[in-house]
Amino acid sequence: MTQESGAIQEIQDKPLQIGDITLHSRLIVGTGKYKSFEETEQALAASGTEMVTVALRRVDFDAGDNLLNHIDTKKYIILPNTAGCYNADDAIRVSRLGREIGNSNLVKLEVLGDPDTLLPNPMETLKALKVLVKDGFTVMTYTNDDPVMAKVLEEEGSTVVMPAGAPIGSGQGILNPNNIRIILERAKVPIIVDAGVGTASDVTRAFELGCEAVLLNTGIAGAKDAVHMAIAMKHAAIAGRQAFLSGRIPKKLYANASSPALDF
Repeated sequence: MTQESGAIQEIQDKPLQIGDITLHSRLIVGTGKYKSFEETEQALAASGTEMVTVALRRVDFDAGDNLLNHIDTKKYIILPNTAGCYNADDAIRVSRLGREIGNSNLVKLEVLGDPDTLLPNPMETLKALKVLVKDGFTVMTYTNDDPVMAKVLEEEGSTVVMPAGAPIGSGQGILNPNNIRIILERAKVPIIVDAGVGTASDVTRAFELGCEAVLLNTGIAGAKDAVHMAIAMKHAAIAGRQAFLSGRIPKKLYANASSPALDF
């Protein structure tokens, strides 16, 4: 904690390190589902993010104007992702395309197993991860909230493991905090909650559990007012991280009076 001109400042936090990338904002924001490119630009700026995800399969490179024209690469690190891929081969191909476009080895690996739930396919995810690691990629892997699978992905070389808080776009928040807690206890790589965030309290909850960052898209883009929701998410991330660093009180079954038991 620092003190300046008598005012108490936030706890100084170390930056988040992902491979050779250093981030000060711990909110990673998606670029899909916005009403317009203008709204995308405004929401990203309002969120304070330094890293944005781009689903390469959904970028119309033949269009006169596409999403990439509205992302300032001087302000944001682009995280290409393999959203929309349902097998390892497609995910590997899209990852390699992303490397050519962005001149970066960074990729968010997402291999889905079911179009209705958008839950990941563990076997295809693992297959793709092994190939991408050998290819020199810095892989941030989307997975379910299974502690066993999360550890396997880490051991196979995933730089970051990204368990879902809830199904993609569902807005249900963190459905199984106990599993997230177990994943965090065992992990030696950054754990970032990805998917299912619906509102600011969901973001705060993820940080209070100890997650290094939160990735979200629909929670902002799908809000009635995306830009102001982005502001809310920004402050929720700060509040949750500061609460985690501060150390919350333990939960107790019975009351514990805050006033002294005896008068003076």
